[in-house]
Amino acid sequence: VQLQASGGGLVQPGGSLRLSCSASGFAIDLFAIGWFRQAPGKGREFVAGVSWTGGTQYAGSVQGRFSISRDNAKNALYLQMNNLKPEDTAVYYCAVDLGALTRDSRTYNYWGQGTEVTVSS
Repeated sequence: VQLQASGGGLVQPGGSLRLSCSASGFAIDLFAIGWFRQAPGKGREFVAGVSWTGGTQYAGSVQGRFSISRDNAKNALYLQMNNLKPEDTAVYYCAVDLGALTRDSRTYNYWGQGTEVTVSS
């Protein structure tokens, strides 16, 4: 199982970025898969996730600004991030939970290497 996150970068407040997570070794539509982030000096927090049935969950801080989607044909996960704020600055990780979709990072079994997002003017 491998997860490869990409798409991070430097963006001004109010800007947009689209993160991608390419998966190999398993079919993403069979499991829960999500995005987490970790800001400097802080713990890893749940951002958004999609269950194997296609149901989605979002952290309250990103609701209405971020959108998670899954392309089963490409075996890829995406995170469209709009109206970015400085507090969104973090390393973003994609991860797979072999059980049900949760917001608890401890239940996730496989992690990508992370992609850094910096929101600054």
